[in-house]
Amino acid sequence: QVQLVESGGDLVQAGGSLRLTCAVDGNMDNIDYMAWYRQAPGKQREYVASITDDDSSNYSGFVQGRFIIFRDNAKKSMYLQMNNLIPGDTAVYYCKAHYSSTAGWAKDFWGQGILVTVSS
Repeated sequence: QVQLVESGGDLVQAGGSLRLTCAVDGNMDNIDYMAWYRQAPGKQREYVASITDDDSSNYSGFVQGRFIIFRDNAKKSMYLQMNNLIPGDTAVYYCKAHYSSTAGWAKDFWGQGILVTVSS
């Protein structure tokens, strides 16, 4: 049983910053990668950023250097530092963890999502 819990969502003015946290209730040693997705009302859930178990990161093009993804295994947490926020960043943000095993078991776990609202 793995549980992901997002925190740090808030209402912020354009140009401000937020840091989202994804806390992992489970063993992080089996995580191949973790990622952030987001979904605005009426839109499909979209990829934001990801980080592998060896700290290799990847970002969606709309980030344009504004976001930073990082993790701290000792704290069993993964983070998304969001800088210079714009109204288009308004969405529910979801944490994802991809687990796999040598026995062939693989599973994606998702958090329940947390709302980020950026006002103009």
